[in-house]
Amino acid sequence: MSDGLRDLIDQHWKKLESQRASGDRKVRVSELPFDIAHGRLAVAVDYEGHRHVLVPIGSHQGVRRGPDGPVLVLRKRPLEGEDSYQTYADLGCLRPDLNDLFTLLCADVMKTTETMPSTPLKALYRVLDRWKALFQTKGAPLGVEQLAGLFGELTVLVRLLEEDGSAHRLWRGPGGHHHDFSADRTAVEVKASVGGDRRRVRIHGLGQLEAPHSGSLQLAWYRLERPSNRGESLPELIERALGLVDDESALLSLLAAVGYHSSDVDLYRDIRFSAVEERWYEVDALFPKLTGKDLATAGIPITVADVAYTIDLSHEPPTPLEPDRVNEHLTSMLREPS
Repeated sequence: MSDGLRDLIDQHWKKLESQRASGDRKVRVSELPFDIAHGRLAVAVDYEGHRHVLVPIGSHQGVRRGPDGPVLVLRKRPLEGEDSYQTYADLGCLRPDLNDLFTLLCADVMKTTETMPSTPLKALYRVLDRWKALFQTKGAPLGVEQLAGLFGELTVLVRLLEEDGSAHRLWRGPGGHHHDFSADRTAVEVKASVGGDRRRVRIHGLGQLEAPHSGSLQLAWYRLERPSNRGESLPELIERALGLVDDESALLSLLAAVGYHSSDVDLYRDIRFSAVEERWYEVDALFPKLTGKDLATAGIPITVADVAYTIDLSHEPPTPLEPDRVNEHLTSMLREPS
């Protein structure tokens, strides 16, 4: 990190700290010589002496939740001057003893937004994610079957992101939802099989193939192969998704929740997959499945737990859906509240 950049930020903060803000809801602001979309980067000091970095954003843009103390706080802050009005993503440090470290973080923000001037909020999120990753603990690397399942889900996610850069909000599986993708009344469950010539899918739990209330559920199944010099690696697929998504940090957090960390990219770079078959099914009353609703309808008490079973889709019915029907389903999901 450039010493000159740190010195510049410190000079602005020290000048602001020489005079206290006039009220507890006010901040003293100093613009930095960095022109980006929506205005200029700035630093600020509030009434209590806490330091802030201000990234200009559009008034319509939202700022993601967190961090929210006790060290850092991120919020959307509109500021009005005598002849100006600007909305910012405001990142503040609540620990004066960590001001030196906060200066390094802010210099990283400045440097990154300089390379991404048209998307400053995305640049801020990228920096926060990098710093957060320094302190995250990791589990064991993902196995081939886990990577294949994640590859299938990300294949669907990329398809959604190509239509809506905020479609990561529909990827609910990493948060423990019983469907991989879900809105209010529309959902998708994704399965992937590696090798073999049978269309077999493993179902976990009585709720995985239960459609949303008064809604519809589709099952997407991919047969994957592991070619030696073709196909696509998981890091490559993730890079495609990051290029499409509005909020890189949110997507990286979702990936971390399923055990994928950017620091492990070298472990996965040579594991490549190629989707040689893709089938989508409507999970309706005729689809072979076992759900809590089915048991209740049959009058069977639900007194079992940890249910897992396999469905063999090698023969028809059930009949796979036509592409137009799949597109309609995904479009409906994108248009619904999530």
